[in-house]
Amino acid sequence: MKLSPRLHHINSMINQDYDHIWDCCCDHGLLGAALLKQQTNAQIHFVDTVPHLITSLRDKLECFFPQQGSDKSSWQLHCQTAETLRLAPASTSQLIIIAGVGGDLTIQIIKMILNAHPEHPLDFLLCPVHHHYKLRQMLAKYQLGLVKETLLKDNQRFYEVIHVSTQSQKSLSTIGKMWDLNLKDHQDYLAKTLKHYQNIARGSERADNSPIEAYQALLSPDNPLQIDLT
Repeated sequence: MKLSPRLHHINSMINQDYDHIWDCCCDHGLLGAALLKQQTNAQIHFVDTVPHLITSLRDKLECFFPQQGSDKSSWQLHCQTAETLRLAPASTSQLIIIAGVGGDLTIQIIKMILNAHPEHPLDFLLCPVHHHYKLRQMLAKYQLGLVKETLLKDNQRFYEVIHVSTQSQKSLSTIGKMWDLNLKDHQDYLAKTLKHYQNIARGSERADNSPIEAYQALLSPDNPLQIDLT
């Protein structure tokens, strides 16, 4: 099957060699299969909790990407929650992909993996559905540094794609540094995000206004954009 623009974009951001790539919450395994098709040197790990998805995926992988009987197989399947993964040794380079799930679950998975593997150098490639500000706060708290981040639109929905690493010294912004407010999509996403947090603030006396202040700072006098926030 053809990759969606979102998955294609995530795939394009994997531009360095890894020993292991973990596709968490892999669903039908389209992203991992694309990586196998590219004949990457990494061992691809497909992770999901739904047994029938893993069974179906195994049949397809054995058909299209049969194992060669070498010491290192090109792929492995894991029918379990991503939080309980036993990663490869710390001496190997590893990328953990978490995409298509909510920000709260993404935070939970990352925390448990980091706490279980404190000595591992790890990269994370993230594309959450919601709660980007909260996720970014957590990543900064755990001292994960930025590798690259982008904003894209797929099927009328906006996505932030965030690549971070335990080895990067580049600071991570709670609102992102990927903005180009000369672009209409970026203007629309900023307007939508601000309205979201303003609605939350209106509905709660104890709402945290820091996201509103941070996003509004993008609308500086030096950048007089006409963005409809009504």
